[in-house]
Amino acid sequence: MATPDELSDFLAQSERRAFKQAAYAVRDDHAALDIVQDAMMRLAEKYGQKPASELPMLFQRILQNAILDFFRRRKVRNLWVSPLSVFSNDDDDSDPLEMLAGEDDGANEPTQQIDRKQTMKLIEKALTKLPSRQREAFVLRYWQELDVAETASIMGCSEGSVKTHCSRAVHALAITLRAKGVSL
Repeated sequence: MATPDELSDFLAQSERRAFKQAAYAVRDDHAALDIVQDAMMRLAEKYGQKPASELPMLFQRILQNAILDFFRRRKVRNLWVSPLSVFSNDDDDSDPLEMLAGEDDGANEPTQQIDRKQTMKLIEKALTKLPSRQREAFVLRYWQELDVAETASIMGCSEGSVKTHCSRAVHALAITLRAKGVSL
């Protein structure tokens, strides 16, 4: 059984990655914050008594379900609410996948930090152009550092599908980044 300190530490360590994962999926920072907060609350309320080793998988499943719920609610809402987009201002160029300020890569050279941040922005922009399943597989495997079986369980597909989605995502990202002059 996870102690309150273990649960708190897990949530603190997962917070930033979960936010990025939700932001990539829903492309709205405010909605992503709400989704992550709801997922954390559900984990604490319903599964806080589970062993600490089970928390990462449970949290990922809860987070994925919360993201799916967001899309379901939005779809239903869009069916019943009249489109108000004619009244909105299209001059908003904000990027919801903007790098989080204050993230330090440990490099001492300012040029290295700038290069890394620019590369991360290119990667994040390229991620937004991937199909949703490829993006989800890539984020879970390489940024959340889950293995193939865990990723397959969260995505609700076979391990072979996860490998295919990841391979296609990596290939597409490599082509996009190479075209921008980035060699990894």
